[in-house]
Formats: sequence, structure tokens, C-alpha cells
Amino acid sequence: MERAALLKQATELEAMPDAEIDTSDAPEAASWAGAVRGRFYRPIKQQLTVRLDSDVVAWFKAAGEGYQTRINAALREYVESHSRS
Repeated sequence: MERAALLKQATELEAMPDAEIDTSDAPEAASWAGAVRGRFYRPIKQQLTVRLDSDVVAWFKAAGEGYQTRINAALREYVESHSRS
């Protein structure tokens, strides 16, 4: 189905009351117990050059692969803790 047709269909569905939408072909979820929020979400990354103290980089690298992810997580934690004030 082409994009214009999908947009038209989505607009029509949005305008309909929930009771009129036929969902008989979609199985109902019996339980959401194992659901994971944001499982497929991937934030947009930006490549840049940043200079960090060598001892800081060594500390993150000492824990093995994924040091850039850990640095990003530490920076995100800092931003979130300082954004709420």
C-alpha cells in the first residue's frame, strides 16, 4: 500500500469512534505481564570528538566492551539530575 493511501486510511480510522473500528483480525493481548516499554526505541546518535581525561577513559574501558555506552549513560544521568531542578 502506498504512503498516501496509508495516510488516508489512518486519518479515517482516527476520526472513527473506537466502537466502530473492526479489530476482529487482531488477537487480543491476554496479558501485558512480559511487556517491555521502549524495547525498540533507539535514540538518534550524534558523532563528535570530545577530549576526556585519560584516567576517566581508562576507568570506563576497564569494565570491558561498551565503554562508550557507559559514558553516555553517565552523561544522561547527569543531565537528568540537573534538568529537574
